[in-house]
Amino acid sequence: MDRKRKWCVGGGAVLWVLLAHVAVALEVPLDPKVLEGLPQPPTITYQSPKDYIIDPRENININCEAKGQPHPSFSWTLNGTHFDVDKDPKVTMQPSSGSLVIDISDGDKGEAYEGVFQCTARNEHGTAVSSNVVVRQSRSPLWSKESNEPRIVQLGDSLILHCRPPVGLPPPIIFWMDPWFKRLPQNSRVSQALNGDMYFSNVLMEDSHSDYICYARFTHTQTIQQKQPITVRVLDNSPTGDRKPSFMVPPGTSSTFMVLKGETLQLECIAEGLPTPEISWSKDNGNFPEGRFLFKNYQKTLEVIKVTEADAGNYRCTAKNSKGLTHHVITVEVKAAPYWTGAPRNLILAPKESGVMTCLVGGNPKPTVTWSVNGVPIENAPNDTCREVKGDTIFLTDVRTGSSAVYQCNASNEFGYLMANAFVNVLSEPPRVLTPPNNVYQVITNSPALLHCASFGSPIPTITWFKEGQPSVLNGDPYVLHTNGTLEIHVAQPLHSGKYTCIAKNDLGSRENHVHLQVKEPTRILMQPEYKVVQRNRKAVFDCKVKHDPSLVPTMIWLKDDEDLPDDDRFVIGADSLSISDVTVADEGRYTCIMNTTLDQDSASATLTVVEAAPIVDEQPDPPADLELTDQLARSVQLTWIPGDEHNSQTQKFLIQYEDSRHDKGVWVNMTEVPGTKTTARLDLSPYVWYSFRVLALNGVGFSEPSAPSEQYRTSPSKPDDNPSDVQGFGTEPNNLVISWKKLTELQANGPALTILVSWKQKDVEQEWNNDAVDNNITEYVVSDTPTFVPYDIKVQATNLFGNAPEPEPVVGYSGEDFPSGAPASVKVEAGNDTIAEISWEPVPMATVNGRLKGYKVYYWREKSLLKEESQPEEVKVMIFSGNKTEGKLPGLHPFSLYNLQIKVFNGKGEGPQSATQTFETPEGVPGRPAFLTITPSLDSLILEWGPPEEDNGRLTGYTLQYQPVNNTSELGPMEEMNLAANETMVTLAKLKYSTRYKVYISANTIKGSGPTRTEEAATIIDEVLMRPPTVAVGTGPTEPPHPTSPPTQSPPLSPVFKGLPIGQPFRRVNSSVEENGAFITWEYSGPDNVYVEYNVENSKDAWTKEPVNGTQTHLIKGLKAGMTYRVRVVAKDHSDQTMHSTDELVITVPAMPNTQVDIATQGWFIGLMCAVALLILILLIVCFIKRNKGGKYPVKEKEDQHQDPEVQPMKEDDGTFGEYSDTEDHKPLKGSRTPSNGTLKKEDSDDSLVDYGEGGDGQFNEDGSFIGQYSGKKEKDTAEGNESSEAPSPVNAMNSFV
Repeated sequence: MDRKRKWCVGGGAVLWVLLAHVAVALEVPLDPKVLEGLPQPPTITYQSPKDYIIDPRENININCEAKGQPHPSFSWTLNGTHFDVDKDPKVTMQPSSGSLVIDISDGDKGEAYEGVFQCTARNEHGTAVSSNVVVRQSRSPLWSKESNEPRIVQLGDSLILHCRPPVGLPPPIIFWMDPWFKRLPQNSRVSQALNGDMYFSNVLMEDSHSDYICYARFTHTQTIQQKQPITVRVLDNSPTGDRKPSFMVPPGTSSTFMVLKGETLQLECIAEGLPTPEISWSKDNGNFPEGRFLFKNYQKTLEVIKVTEADAGNYRCTAKNSKGLTHHVITVEVKAAPYWTGAPRNLILAPKESGVMTCLVGGNPKPTVTWSVNGVPIENAPNDTCREVKGDTIFLTDVRTGSSAVYQCNASNEFGYLMANAFVNVLSEPPRVLTPPNNVYQVITNSPALLHCASFGSPIPTITWFKEGQPSVLNGDPYVLHTNGTLEIHVAQPLHSGKYTCIAKNDLGSRENHVHLQVKEPTRILMQPEYKVVQRNRKAVFDCKVKHDPSLVPTMIWLKDDEDLPDDDRFVIGADSLSISDVTVADEGRYTCIMNTTLDQDSASATLTVVEAAPIVDEQPDPPADLELTDQLARSVQLTWIPGDEHNSQTQKFLIQYEDSRHDKGVWVNMTEVPGTKTTARLDLSPYVWYSFRVLALNGVGFSEPSAPSEQYRTSPSKPDDNPSDVQGFGTEPNNLVISWKKLTELQANGPALTILVSWKQKDVEQEWNNDAVDNNITEYVVSDTPTFVPYDIKVQATNLFGNAPEPEPVVGYSGEDFPSGAPASVKVEAGNDTIAEISWEPVPMATVNGRLKGYKVYYWREKSLLKEESQPEEVKVMIFSGNKTEGKLPGLHPFSLYNLQIKVFNGKGEGPQSATQTFETPEGVPGRPAFLTITPSLDSLILEWGPPEEDNGRLTGYTLQYQPVNNTSELGPMEEMNLAANETMVTLAKLKYSTRYKVYISANTIKGSGPTRTEEAATIIDEVLMRPPTVAVGTGPTEPPHPTSPPTQSPPLSPVFKGLPIGQPFRRVNSSVEENGAFITWEYSGPDNVYVEYNVENSKDAWTKEPVNGTQTHLIKGLKAGMTYRVRVVAKDHSDQTMHSTDELVITVPAMPNTQVDIATQGWFIGLMCAVALLILILLIVCFIKRNKGGKYPVKEKEDQHQDPEVQPMKEDDGTFGEYSDTEDHKPLKGSRTPSNGTLKKEDSDDSLVDYGEGGDGQFNEDGSFIGQYSGKKEKDTAEGNESSEAPSPVNAMNSFV
């Protein structure tokens, strides 16, 4: 690398002649061993865009990340003033970076944080600053209230409906709809302008509507504002006649328009007239830019993307109808915000070295360039004699240790600004060789060899190479020394093998490294396998002798028809051969020998034909004889021959070959075949060929020797019959078109001087064909300077001295693709649930695809868990959406997590720029199963302890604990439930029944609900716990419904016995436990849901009993006999009931388990007590029956006076008896309520009197119970109680109020 010092030249004038620092030294290597101890000024690595519009529904995230050594610290300014992050509780700075998160989730207004933010990253070696980030609150103001008067127009008049939407940030999207939310149809007569107004070139009667509505959609706030409907009335009492066009937008005959370079130019012309005018466009003194323009809105809008200075000029739009035409000229002026032509680059200099830092920008008007150092304007910075600023260049000379700094270049004009950081790092480092020592490079003879010597140092080390035993430096034929230190040998030979030494050297020292090169002999097959014809049941042997480098380990592989050899003992692979014993017809095919080494390979093939064995020895036929040519024509000839002896094997066919002595003498080519019963053939010939023919006979053994050649027959020349085939057009670069074809053979030339005529032109463009002639040996033609991805019509035609081949049909090909230039916009992400997000985006304009659209790639990754701050970002995932699809779903997301998302469009060339990064959060989900559940029993209590779930999936709100007793008849008792706090992991269930088994269920909860349940069983009796462990292994219990279990016994369960190796990989962790008459099986499984548990008695020949599982991973087998041993397995079956996967067989023994609890129903004292109770109930029933039959009288009137409650107990309608009495509190009527129509409110003390009050019924009775006519009407309450407005309405009355 050249560096020149500063030299002073006469009278204080200073001439700086400096060369920029070599690019390889711009960055410190990423190798940790190199980075260790090396200082580096800060470098901004990631920052927010300059314009940041706040979404009021999300927090404000302003990014600022930087690297440096030591790691930089960060600070911020807001509107040029220091922004104290620590004093604002809503502002958080991310650890290890300067990124700010401003929490406005509590409804705080984002306006408080509007302004210009700038980030500063500093360490002891310098200060880097970010670009200004203008933060603004998105706004979607309401439409100003207005009264729209009806628009009354005559038939044929023009009309403008103004939208005038509210000014939002960002500007809204305008569209017109009717009240049923259908877009208004648009066409060349009616269309929406760029400003949102609706223009009618002329109105029709059908345009009369009272509901023209303009809508404004604000993208950031996802709100839509609606303008008051506009009424249009079209009258036909004085219709307007036909007229020539005139422009509504823009008015007049000329206008001007300014656009910035790189932006999209949109010019609009809307004309009125009758009939409806047609719009056309042209550009004065020029054409529209190829591939960058398109017409929209029925030719009314001209759009030019990626505007350049060449797009300036006069654009003419013309409106034309049958009555005339009119023009409007729009003068377009192209300005430019600052853009980089050469951004400043980092410099790494050694002390006393010199360098140049430039800041090259373009723009219109020309930008002003200013410099800062460490964030301070350079004119205000401390004076540095080593530095001189001249416009857009800084000259550094004789730099000193400690003068490292970060320089900022700011270029601005009236349309914007650019700002870039570039550091000068003054380092003094001796050389380091980064390539590992003693690397061994192995290559094959005649192939290139690359020996690497990567290094680092300051000043940049120079690299020299030496070969062992040679004192001279290696830098000349056959050696090539690259600038990165790599030594290349173009064609390596064995003499180049040996030890090589590279030396890296600078002013501070040198370092050397040794590598070794080994040049190996190539692998070659010396004896190739040959074609074999073998009789059935005989042996076939193929030879394959190989030569290879002795230091390389060879591997020989044999293939049959490009597939592995059959798994058959008849096939034996030797060291250099393949033998096949007892060959059959199935063994026929092509056999390939492949010899592989670690560096290269070689292969060869031969065919095996199997023929039937015969007692008589068959031989090949004799060759045909006496070939004769007759009936000789320009394009055909008759060939006749006499067959030779068949030798006991019938001739199957004759093969006719020809030799072209003019074009390919000595080469015989297969021409045609005829059946073995024929001895003549009509041969079609080509012009301009000197033919000789010969014939071979084929029987069951093989081909005969060729016959003697026929006399020579020469055909006359002619124009070509065929054109080149397989014509294709494609691009290898964005600006070329490669036309390729398959060349014609010499036989197809038909005459001398065969050439190929290549023609091309753009498809659907009126232009002349471009033509060029090339030699027939050429099969590819490149057309340069083509537009990107444009269709072309292509023709490739053969011609010779006698004329042209038939005119070919054009083939459509495309010029080369370029990378897409547009990024998807309006990316929207909505988390549908806790694991799936729905995404959508606006498709990129087809003009920016720059090729054939293949689809979109969605890159998304989990940034962190919203619950665990220490979580790390996950690997980026990619989902591809083919074609022009613009929406989809992202599955497999983690609940309660923060995700980032980017979208790129891609074509055949590659991917385009990424969209703006979208951040979204997944909602909380239900948690996982508690990690464990252990139970410690005692006499009358159980101590439960559990672990939080491994997957929280949200903020835990607590635990749900349930438990219930299990009796000896496998019945479950009442369920008790407890709700526990999220921080509790242990609880004691006290005051339980002793000698009782309990089943316990526990699950974790979030706001989304309860997660899966973990269950265990335990008993409160100490002797049972000591005698038998729990019958269900610790693990996953059933979630719903819990299965009943039998009481424990003193016999422990037998451990399962496994047989054989597992054959079903989807099954894991299969466990079992036994009960008194059953077995409980658990497992883990991932696969189809057709799962069954099968079992039978061990050593029996009975069929397997099959029980379906129904989607769970647990199963209770009931009805097993005590003392019997069973085989159990879990299987997965397909729809045809065929077993796909199976677990190993479990061997379980069901013990005879005596009952340890006392059955109270068998105790004598209990039986006696029950008999006494039954006798007492019988006596009471007899007394009640006698008393009822006596017909006693009831003091009705006294009871009425005593009871003021209006509640009544009516009689049953069917038999006249009184309804059953109920003293259940839930069935008492509300005080003051009405009697339901199905009637029966029962009186609380009705056993004192049988008199009740009917509601207007005839039911009255004597004191002995006989009916005597109507007793009384409905008994009324006091006025205060009888007011209907104070009554509690019954359910019947409530329903009646709806009717």
